[in-house]
Amino acid sequence: MTILRSFLDWFWNPDVWLPPGIGWADIQPNEKTKYCNYGDLLYPIPAALCLICVRFVVERTILIPWGQALGLKKSYKTFASLPHNDELENAYRKSRAKLTYKEMEVLAKKTDMEVRQIERWIRRRLAKDKHTTLTKFSECGWRWICYTMSFGVGLYVMWDKPWFWDINHCWYDFPHHGVPDDVWWYYVFGAGFYWSLLITQAFDAKRKDFWQMFVHHLTTIALMGFSWVCNFIRIGTLILIIHDCADVFLEAAKMCKYAKYDTLGDVIFAIFTILWIGTRLGVYPLYVLNSTLIEAPKIVPMFPAYYIFNSMLIILLVLHTFWTYYILKVAVKAVVSGKIEDSRSSSESVSEFSDSDENVVTKDKAANHLPSQNAPVAEIVDSKKTS
Repeated sequence: MTILRSFLDWFWNPDVWLPPGIGWADIQPNEKTKYCNYGDLLYPIPAALCLICVRFVVERTILIPWGQALGLKKSYKTFASLPHNDELENAYRKSRAKLTYKEMEVLAKKTDMEVRQIERWIRRRLAKDKHTTLTKFSECGWRWICYTMSFGVGLYVMWDKPWFWDINHCWYDFPHHGVPDDVWWYYVFGAGFYWSLLITQAFDAKRKDFWQMFVHHLTTIALMGFSWVCNFIRIGTLILIIHDCADVFLEAAKMCKYAKYDTLGDVIFAIFTILWIGTRLGVYPLYVLNSTLIEAPKIVPMFPAYYIFNSMLIILLVLHTFWTYYILKVAVKAVVSGKIEDSRSSSESVSEFSDSDENVVTKDKAANHLPSQNAPVAEIVDSKKTS
C-alpha cells in the first residue's frame, strides 16, 4: 500500500501537471466553480455502452430499412442455399477457413463429398461471414449521425463561449477554468463516442487498417483524458469541433457510394476534401497550434505537461499532412479516371454472389474505394489513418 501511495504521489506530482505555484487543491470542484475532475473520466465508458445500445436500435429501425429502400440487399440466396454440415462447420471454425488440401481430402472421405464441393462450401461459408454492403452502409450511417450530432451540438455549445471567438481565453487565468455543464456533456459524448468505436471495432466490417484504427482510437481517448486532467478543456473543445466538421461529409460520401449515388458521392467527397484541407492544414495549425505554441507561453507559465500536450498536437499535424497526401492522391485519381478509388479498399470484402459461380464477386467496390471513418481518414490507404 505504501508503494502504491508513493507511486501515485510521484505520478500526480502537481509540478508536472500544473503551472508553477498551483496545487491540486487549488482546482478542486467546489460550490462556486466546477473544475475538471479526473474521476469524470469514467463517465464516457457507460456513455459508450449507451451509444452502442442506441446504435443497435437505430441501425435496425432506421438505417437498415433505409438502405433496403435504396436497393441494398440484407442477404443473398447463396447463403440460404448453403447446406448445413456439422463436419464442415466444425472444420471451418477450427481452421478459420484456412484448410489445406490434405485436410479437405480427409473431410471428403468423412462427408462423402468431392474436394471441389468442399472448396465451394468453404468459399460460400466464408462469404456468409462477410459484411454485406447494407451492413457497411448502416455502419457509415451511424457514424454520420454521431459526427453530425457532435458537430451540431459543438456549435451550439461553443457559440456563446468566449474562447470560441478569442482563443486567448483558453489561457487567461489558466488553470482556474470552470467547466460549464454543456461543455461537460459535450466532452463526455465525444469521449464516449470514441470508446464506442473502440469497443465495436471488433464486430464491424473488417478493414486492412484494423490495428492502425485501434491505435488511433486509443490515442484519441488518451489525448482527451490528458486534456481533461490538465484542464486544457477549452482548447480540447476547439480541437473536437474542428475535427468533426470534415468527418460528417466523409461518412455521407461513403453512404452515397454504397447506395450507388456515385455523382452525389463524388460531389460530397470533393466538399470533404476542401473541408479537410481547410480545417486540418489551415485552421488547426494557424489557429490552434499558433495559440498553444506561441501565444500561450506569453500568458501562462510553462510546465512539463504543457510540453507533452503540445508534442501530441504536433504529431497530430504531421499525421494530418501525411493523410492529406493520400486524400489528394485519391482526388487526383478520381479526376483522371472519373471515379473515386481508395487504395486502402478491403480486398477481402464480399457482398454479392452468383449461385452458379464458385468465385467470390465483389460488387460494392465503388464504396470500398472511398476513404473510411473516424477517425477519419484511417481508411484512405492500406497503411493508415486517424482523426
